[in-house]
Amino acid sequence: MDENRFRKLISGQSTGFVSKTLLSLLRLAAFVYLIIILVRNFLYSKRWLKAHNVNVVVISIGNITTGGTGKTPLVIWTTKLLEGKNIPVAILTRGYKTKKEKFSDEPAILAKSCPKAHVIINPNRVAAATKAISHHGAKVLILDDGFQHRRLARDIDIVTIDAMQPFGHRKLLPAGLLREPLSALKRAHVVIITRANQVSQSQLTQLLGRLKDVNPDMIIATAMHEPVCANSMHEKQIELKQLEYKKVFAFCGIGNPDAFFSTIKELKVNIAGSKVYNDHYHYTAQDIADIYSQARDLDADMILSTQKDWTKTILLIPPKTPNLPEAEPSEQKDITFAYLQIELRFNTKEAEITRLIDSALKGKIIA
Repeated sequence: MDENRFRKLISGQSTGFVSKTLLSLLRLAAFVYLIIILVRNFLYSKRWLKAHNVNVVVISIGNITTGGTGKTPLVIWTTKLLEGKNIPVAILTRGYKTKKEKFSDEPAILAKSCPKAHVIINPNRVAAATKAISHHGAKVLILDDGFQHRRLARDIDIVTIDAMQPFGHRKLLPAGLLREPLSALKRAHVVIITRANQVSQSQLTQLLGRLKDVNPDMIIATAMHEPVCANSMHEKQIELKQLEYKKVFAFCGIGNPDAFFSTIKELKVNIAGSKVYNDHYHYTAQDIADIYSQARDLDADMILSTQKDWTKTILLIPPKTPNLPEAEPSEQKDITFAYLQIELRFNTKEAEITRLIDSALKGKIIA
């Protein structure tokens, strides 16, 4: 089952006997998963399962749902904050369907965006932490997607929640998108509601109230993913103003494709066509050829993707628009291939989060 059909199933959009039967089976599996999660968390809370402590500051950035909630821009923001203080940083990431020490998807973006930091790919976070400290002299470790990885003790737990789909249909995997029950947020020090600008104020107020009920002690911040520019081949920068009224073919393979399309619509872009792939999709040369073909048929000026998709397609992109065999050379039209660069911008509580990080640093690093 592809991701789009799965999301329709768990959201209740798919109806009929087969869909209802599948959903019942998924809910049974979710109950078994819940028992496993509750037992595991209980063992950690009683310290019968012990977390490994390291003598450096550990900041975990994670979520409680699957899919894109905006962790990567937050990891970049946090890393740059620490680099600005001249503190050696290592980012520990498990990667996704990738070989150890081989960059793809988010790790490639992190390595490019934070060149001073060491990006270490290893699903064993304790081993990765040991390497970061002993080989690279890291004083701060940032756990990318670390909320559920409790073997490594952390000083700060930050959780990102997508305002557009905050609680994954309020059901645990695989019947919904929740990795843990909402009560798990009692472990969090900070929750950052991302894409807060893409929902109404009443929706945001309701979400803030729900989170406060779960954990009144945590910092609850709001933030947005702000487009900065578009970048084409050889990192040629395209100003946002230049995108206005351009005829664009947009595609992505991310956890929340609606967020990407909503963002580019706000830029006054004319979306002539679009294509959605599964999250972490492995693109082929044929996929890129198909994208070019659809863009050409729609007379698009530009093909636009996310940075995550760009890292997986850059080597497949031809140097110029492939020629159509049935068209004369004079009729050909070069189509610009680019990605939209996004940065995290806080709406509220940025200073409180910075103070929390500074406090952790003073406890272990800064005398």
